[in-house]
Amino acid sequence: MNSLTVSVLAPDGTPLATDVCLPDGDRPRPAVLIRTPYGRDAHRAELRGWAAHGFAALAQDVRGRHGSPGEWHPYRDHEKADGAATVAWVRAQTWSSGEVVAVGASYAAYCALVTALDDPDAAPGAVHRDGAPDAVIAAVPALGLTETAREPGGPERLRARAGWWAAHGDRRDSDPDALERALADDPRLLEHLPVARLAERLAPGLGRELPSWPRLWADRERGRLVALGSAARLPLLAVGGTRDPFAEDTVALWRGWGGPARLLLGPWGHRLTADRSAPARARVNLGALYVRWARAALAGRLDPTRRGAIALGDSGRWHSTLRTASPSEAECRWPFASATGLRLLHGAVFSADPEHPVRSDDLAVPVDGDDADRCLLLSPPLPRPLDLAGAAVARINATADTPSADWAVRLTALDPSGRADPLAFGIVRRTGPPGEAADITVPLGTLGSRLPAGTRLRAEIAGHHFPAHARNPHTGDDPVTATRLAPSRRTVNPRGSALHLPVVARRHYVEPVPEICR
Repeated sequence: MNSLTVSVLAPDGTPLATDVCLPDGDRPRPAVLIRTPYGRDAHRAELRGWAAHGFAALAQDVRGRHGSPGEWHPYRDHEKADGAATVAWVRAQTWSSGEVVAVGASYAAYCALVTALDDPDAAPGAVHRDGAPDAVIAAVPALGLTETAREPGGPERLRARAGWWAAHGDRRDSDPDALERALADDPRLLEHLPVARLAERLAPGLGRELPSWPRLWADRERGRLVALGSAARLPLLAVGGTRDPFAEDTVALWRGWGGPARLLLGPWGHRLTADRSAPARARVNLGALYVRWARAALAGRLDPTRRGAIALGDSGRWHSTLRTASPSEAECRWPFASATGLRLLHGAVFSADPEHPVRSDDLAVPVDGDDADRCLLLSPPLPRPLDLAGAAVARINATADTPSADWAVRLTALDPSGRADPLAFGIVRRTGPPGEAADITVPLGTLGSRLPAGTRLRAEIAGHHFPAHARNPHTGDDPVTATRLAPSRRTVNPRGSALHLPVVARRHYVEPVPEICR
């Protein structure tokens, strides 16, 4: 192998630091391009892996990060033009066959996607097809400011955004533990109001300002890349995890893609790693899968249909998305206040107090129903194992005595020994006349799980999920700028509410790698 570092010029002349790893031999090779804000050095082993399989492999620091000069504005400016210029540069090299696969995870997936997708609003003279890759691998994609900052139903993702901005925002390098250190010094840091000025309280602990923090919350454009993807004709491999906060964006990207699209949804979080206690059968060699898929994509061997595989938890079994029916066909209804569904334990009437919010980082639940802070329900033990694959949703009939209310639903699986394992979560914001009953739909994401016999399902309905999400002040004010908080009295009508789960009626297991690569 031959490794070198070069500067690839962006359209405005900015030199972008790029590591190149070439296979042995002189014949032209297809290329893999990774553009990242997290440091190209972290991809050295990955580049060698691609090169060992016959690909020219490149990792580039995006503008304004690590080895590349300039100013970095996350999700804005430059990424498409800089990526297109790099793809065009790759195609002009003597070692290039002209074929390019854009690869990335998280923000790097965003870089790959914006480079691949034609933008009807692009500036005149922008590099288009010569600068577009021939295939895209987008893992746990962070699709934009709005998608990362807010849930589809509205509530703000506070803890994750504060952590990311503290680690990477408004700086050339990264400090992954920055927020943890700040919280150790100031445990109530994330309670600061208004949220829009949280950076001012963070700054002393970070030793720097975060001038871009307010702009994060000003952006409200959702779905732009998914919409552009509908016109795409190149192949896509979308990789995500059922425990990843961006799982629904991964699924939406795959579902709306116009070209050959594959989805791999494993039992993973954002780092695409299984739980350390997970058995070996629950693991997939993603590097080998990427190579095999890239070869099939570039050779035009992918079936044009939309295919994919969803892991059934850590069981080692995978369910084909071709066998996942629409929610109306596949869902199983678990009514509240029912002996065969979910039994109400307490909290049909509860108080959602933003001064004492239900916490996202604690799975413990109160056993005493007095002064309830959530509605709590429990199922009987499952009489037999249950496979779940597909979209889950909670439909509740509920009332709030405030003009704005968040409704958070957390579903937990309790094994026969009582061990709690998070299964699903969703949160939506509803505004309306105080005291008016409403039918509220709370999407719970795409599930992939195998529940053993004896498992109980515990459902919690609450008004907050803090610090993962900012507290709704209940006053009708924007939670990002609000400084005044008020409690909200809630009522859940069990007889008008139910949980809808995607139960696999006819088991049809697949091997994930062949399913993805056919």
